[in-house]
Formats: sequence, structure tokens, C-alpha cells
Amino acid sequence: MSSLFLVSIITIAVVIMILAITKLDIHPMIALILVSIFVGFATGKNGTEVLSLIQTGFGGIMGNIGIVIIAGTIIGTILEKTGAALTMANAILKIVGKDKSSWTMSIIGYITGIPVFCDSGFIILSPISRALAEQSNQSLATMAVALSGGLYATHCLVPPTPGPLVMAGTFGADIGTLILIGLIVSIPTVIAAVVYANWIGKRVHIPAESKCSLEELKEEFGDLPGVLHSFLPILVPIILIGLKSIANLPAKPFGKAFIFQFVDFIGNPMIALLLGIYLATTLIPKTHKDKALSWVEEGIKSSASVLAITGAGGAFGEVLKTLPIAQVIGASLLGLGLGIFIPFIISALLKTAIGSSTVAMIVTSTMFAPLLETMGYGTNVGKVLVILAIGAGAMTISHANDSYFWVVTQFSDMNTKQAYKTQTMLTLIQGLTTILVVFILSLIFLR
Repeated sequence: MSSLFLVSIITIAVVIMILAITKLDIHPMIALILVSIFVGFATGKNGTEVLSLIQTGFGGIMGNIGIVIIAGTIIGTILEKTGAALTMANAILKIVGKDKSSWTMSIIGYITGIPVFCDSGFIILSPISRALAEQSNQSLATMAVALSGGLYATHCLVPPTPGPLVMAGTFGADIGTLILIGLIVSIPTVIAAVVYANWIGKRVHIPAESKCSLEELKEEFGDLPGVLHSFLPILVPIILIGLKSIANLPAKPFGKAFIFQFVDFIGNPMIALLLGIYLATTLIPKTHKDKALSWVEEGIKSSASVLAITGAGGAFGEVLKTLPIAQVIGASLLGLGLGIFIPFIISALLKTAIGSSTVAMIVTSTMFAPLLETMGYGTNVGKVLVILAIGAGAMTISHANDSYFWVVTQFSDMNTKQAYKTQTMLTLIQGLTTILVVFILSLIFLR
């Protein structure tokens, strides 16, 4: 299979998908399944293979994140219905002020993205994002982009998220050095996200559209929930997921016996968010306990569209994973002598084609592991900078074949055209910002 043919097929598929969604008003789930079938047949697969890949991809992504999406949506529904989301937003605004709310949202994402997958983090934190947008009279797009950018930066650059952690193991890089430099490099990446969030929010107006106003909530419940009580359904899952990430570090700080097994179990995002649902239900006043079931059902119904689109995106990604994209791209670029930009370009092309940042990181690092010494990146700092260059590429770009793209857009009330202006452009800007910083560091440390 020639590189020109492969690139052409993927490009045609992406263009068809975008046009089908934006111009023909075809539902994203249907468009994604159709282009999955197109790519499968165009690359020589038979009908049985194509259907098997679609089913595997859809089911695989549902197994990984389906329950998390449902649980997160239920928590968000209860937080909104009980006024807890408004309590959290008001508490944050009292500390930072309305003019700094986007910075606050991004910093929260920056911290949360270190131990928590960006998909899960966005789902958990979206009630705060929505309430902050409403209370500060800003477009929901501003808060969504700021939160997404904060989560994405550390997700792609800082262990213990799986991509950077696996790359450190593949290269034999020191994890402590990677964490330190990754945290520093991700700061300008987050700054770029907030600057873009504030800019694009003035051009893409998405009302927060809270289902319940502050006055209505106070009239129905009296006093709103307390600040700490309101934050618990969000903070507890984040802490538990973070502990699981720490427990699974190579040093095994919790050992390998009972404590490790307990933390590893309770910190699984599915278990942590189920506990979050329980904590959210404790926010419901005794006088309204009869509404608990209906609110849970409302959350489940609200998650249906997100699940359908995310699953279809997983199906498209599964078909693309079977293609020799890495080999074709690697053979074409490795001889160009572009230094630290080569792993970035390869990772970016893989990310854009396949959709998964983690897969792009793992595949690219595997390709480069035997080449580090030859290319002059054999030192510990050199290995770390290559890892960060690959992480920068794995940000670039998030679009319709990426589950995170749909999580951000669906939980932020964006249509597909708005999503490309916000989430896709954000990830392009973040990726380019990160590789520029990494390039400058390579000039300083790798002379």
C-alpha cells in the first residue's frame, strides 16, 4: 500500500465526514460509521472484517469510558438540579473574580489532568464549567476550551497518565525528570489555551442554559448545599483516581499486596464515579428524595447521544489502527534531518489519522527507541525532550475520530462547526506551542 494512496484515503474520509456532518446535517454517529465502512473497503478489507472492526472499536471504547460517561452525566445532573454546581461556581468566583474564571478553570484542568484521563476529567468538571460560564456571564465555549486545554496539556506531557508513562519506560527515561520538565513545558501550553479560550469565546457564543435559575433553586430548596459538600462528588473521584495512578507507578509506593489492590480497585474511574453518584445523592434534600430516581434517569438519557457518537468514533479509530500508517509515515520522514521536529510530526500525523493520543505516543516512541543514540538524544534530558515532542504531536489535532473531541463538544452544547473552531483549533495551537518550547529547550540543553 503506497503512502500516497493511504494518505489520500484517510483525507477523503475525513473530508466526507466533515461535509456530511456540517453541510448535510447527518448525525455524527451515522457519518462516522459510514466513513469507517468506506475506509475499510477502500483499503482492501472484506465485509466481515469491516463489521468486526466496527463492532470491536465501538465496544472497546464503551468498555473503557461508557460507564464513566453515564456516571459523570448523572453526577452533573444532580449537581445542577440541587444547586451544588452554582455553589461551587460562586465559591470560585468569590476567590478569583469573574475576569479570571477562565484561568481558574484551566488551572483546575491542569492539576486534574496529571492523574486523571482528560475524558474523565472533563466529564467530572463540566458542571463547574457550565455554572462558572453562567455566573460570570461568559460563553460556555470560553470555559469549555479553558478546561479542555488545561486537562489536555498535562494528559499528554506529564506522568502518570499512560502515554507519557509508557514512553518513559520505552526510552528508559527518568520519570522524575520527565514529571518536572513536563510540568514546566505544559505551563506555556496552558497559557496558550486560556488566551485562545478568551479570544474564541467572544466569537462563538454558547449560552450556559442552566435548567434551574438561582432564584428557582432557592425557592424550591431554601439554602443551597454547602461548599465542601458540593465539591465532594467531584473531589473524591479525582483523589481516588489520582491515588490509583500513584499506586501504579513503577516504584509501587503502596506495594503489591492488599493496599495496592484496594487502591487500584477503588481508584478505577468507573468505581470512583459510582461513589461520586452516591455522594451526589446526599446533596438531595430529604424533602426531595423522591426525585432522586428521576434525576438519575435524566442523566442516563442525557448521556445517550454522547455514548453513541463516542462509540462511533471508537469504531472509526479501530479501522484506522489496522492500516500501516506508522510505517508509511516513518519511512517518509526519518531521512529529512529535522531533529526534534521529526518525532513531533510523526506523532501529530498518527494522532490526526488515528484519533488516540495514547496510541500515537506509544507507536511513535516504539519507532524512535532504537534511534535515540543515532539522532543524538541518548542522554536522560534528550530522552525526556523527545518524549515531550511526541506528546506535543499527540495533541495535534483532536477532531471527529477522537473520543475526547466528542466528550468536550457534547458536554459543552457545541455543534460540529463550533467544535472545529474551538476544540480542534485549540489542540493545534497547544501542539505547536509545546513543540516550540521543546525546540528552544533542545537548543539550550542538547548543544
